[in-house]
Amino acid sequence: MTDRSPVQKPHVRDLRQRHPVAMRASWRAQAMPLAVAGALMLLMIVGFATLDVSWTRVLAGLGEFGRIVLLMLPPDYGSVDKLMLWTKALGETLAITLLGTLAAAFLAFPFGFLAARNVVPSWIFRFSLRRGLDAFRGVDTLIWALIWINVVGLGPFAGVLALMTSDFGTFGKLFSEAIETADNRQVEGIRSVGGNDLHAVRFGIVPQIVPVIVSQVLYYIESNTRSATIIGIVGAGGIGLHLAEQIRTLEWQHVSFIVLMILLAVAAIDAISSRLRFAVIGRRTDGAGA
Repeated sequence: MTDRSPVQKPHVRDLRQRHPVAMRASWRAQAMPLAVAGALMLLMIVGFATLDVSWTRVLAGLGEFGRIVLLMLPPDYGSVDKLMLWTKALGETLAITLLGTLAAAFLAFPFGFLAARNVVPSWIFRFSLRRGLDAFRGVDTLIWALIWINVVGLGPFAGVLALMTSDFGTFGKLFSEAIETADNRQVEGIRSVGGNDLHAVRFGIVPQIVPVIVSQVLYYIESNTRSATIIGIVGAGGIGLHLAEQIRTLEWQHVSFIVLMILLAVAAIDAISSRLRFAVIGRRTDGAGA
């Protein structure tokens, strides 16, 4: 019979004698998470006190919030003419979202390479370009909408430009980070067989980052549907203007119907983008595995 005796484990005391530095308890490592949590808690308390947040008003307003929710039921579209008008406005919002997001992605794609550490070695150039991208994405989409409305006037074109400008900086940052995480072994392999820098980027980096970029763009198409609704309130076209109008006139049943239309549109976009995302990533994975 074979000996099935349990494996002898070293005693903790023996481990401490063999590795005193590794087994020594570090009070700094133990205190750091507590210090960070305490600092965040203190910052939150100071923030609530500074902004004059009143929890009594919040609790008192829950009843009014419940009354408004009841007034929103059941959702009502009013008339066929309003339904057609809102459907057209929702289509306009989706068009603003699609055009603004795709335009920002196409414009930011080359700038992502120029801002990547493993493509452009000059840190001064990269630093300047990254700060420029920060300037674009540091301004909210709503502010860009107000700016473009004064430049090109009211309408969906201002909404497209607002989304494009805001997402240009965001995509530039995200694309550059995706490029910097690309595996350098494929680039070195292409250069080892005589490929130049352009070949290394085209065949070594681009195939690695395409699934990531597609996933990011599809997510922002879904997210920008909500942003396009908000900028429509200030006159940048779309369903947002009609939503604000119904809220101002206290037509809560119409408000709930418009919100339901927006939710259904976002859900449909999410389902379509999920299928496209898995199709692209799955195809890339199968190709890599083969």
